[in-house]
Amino acid sequence: MNVIFAALIAGAVVCAALEPATAAMGGAGAESVLHSFGNGSDGSKPFAGLTALKGMLYGTTINGGAHGDGTVFAIDRKSGAETVLYSFCSLQDCADGEEPYGNLVAFKGQLYGTTFGGGSGQGGTIYKFDLKTGTVTIVYTFCSLQNCGDGGESLAGLTAMNGMLYGTAFIGGAHGFGDVFSLDPKTGAEKVLYSFCSLDNCADGNETLSNLLSLNGTLYGTTIIGGAHKYGTAFSVDPKTGALTVLYSFCSADGCTDGGAAESGLIAVNGALYGTTYGGGADDMGTVFSLDPATGAEAVVYSFCGKAGCADGSIPYAGLLDQSGTLYGMTTDGGAKGYGTVFSLDPKTGAETVLYSFCSRQDCADGEGSDASLIDMKGKLYGTTFFGGAYDLGTVFALKP
Repeated sequence: MNVIFAALIAGAVVCAALEPATAAMGGAGAESVLHSFGNGSDGSKPFAGLTALKGMLYGTTINGGAHGDGTVFAIDRKSGAETVLYSFCSLQDCADGEEPYGNLVAFKGQLYGTTFGGGSGQGGTIYKFDLKTGTVTIVYTFCSLQNCGDGGESLAGLTAMNGMLYGTAFIGGAHGFGDVFSLDPKTGAEKVLYSFCSLDNCADGNETLSNLLSLNGTLYGTTIIGGAHKYGTAFSVDPKTGALTVLYSFCSADGCTDGGAAESGLIAVNGALYGTTYGGGADDMGTVFSLDPATGAEAVVYSFCGKAGCADGSIPYAGLLDQSGTLYGMTTDGGAKGYGTVFSLDPKTGAETVLYSFCSRQDCADGEGSDASLIDMKGKLYGTTFFGGAYDLGTVFALKP
């Protein structure tokens, strides 16, 4: 496993190892755990966020299931009933893939996703899950080209645009540092649009964990390292030509007060792009930033750990959700108990409000801060946590702001 990615997981492990708090629930929102993973073969450690389709919630776990290598699951948001739809490594030599870190995307009535490992080339797969039949079809196997020239070990989900699917690979490509690719879901044909580290000193960035944003026919994303200052970039890619433009290189300001290293993808709100960095900012505990896609002008909307004891949260690996002009997100650390928060943010004023502090119940039964982004269904926020819950193997939770 790549050293940088291992460090990200290690940060979550450190949080999980701390002594759990036992005080009553903190924050301004009412949180409820819909499901705690780890009670058997239901899966464990959901790294990705959820996908809503026809009133149901769908997601993935990277471990657990019938073979220990992750699952696709469904959650009834009303009852909290969880159903394992598929257990990975069901085929010989895990030809169907293993460890699905990326979230699912609904496309023409089917769910598509990626796996980090497995497949015939052991570089992961792109798969399709048929909701009617419960079967998984492998659409593409990474590392099918020499030296993984087609990419491999995808940690991000897919993005649908104009009948095609787009994604990012963490390794591989022409230079071994990941790529942006397209996939024709009809034929299974994969095409590398851009290979990172194509410029001297990786000024174009390298190694991306982020989902891509589709906006006006252009794809937008982030890298965790590389760029002019080695702390990652925000970029755009023209899917027709494969041309990549570095919109911004993080750590451009003294002390990285502009933020540094973005694991999450970007969202668009009123023509501007918003995202999070898990480093940098005024207190070096991460930021929420805005970016003008036309000019590349970046502004820090909020720097975390600005309150005593980091009560406002710190280290936001997760991306953002826009709900009627308010931004919502999660931090992995900080908050009243030190185990992360759910927060809201006014992008106009920069005012941040902690809606919930995790580990507010005994033994962290309510979960712990997450790398996964939130989704909105009928005024409620839904998300996953990687640790915590009844078995300390993650949760699906709901929160009413």
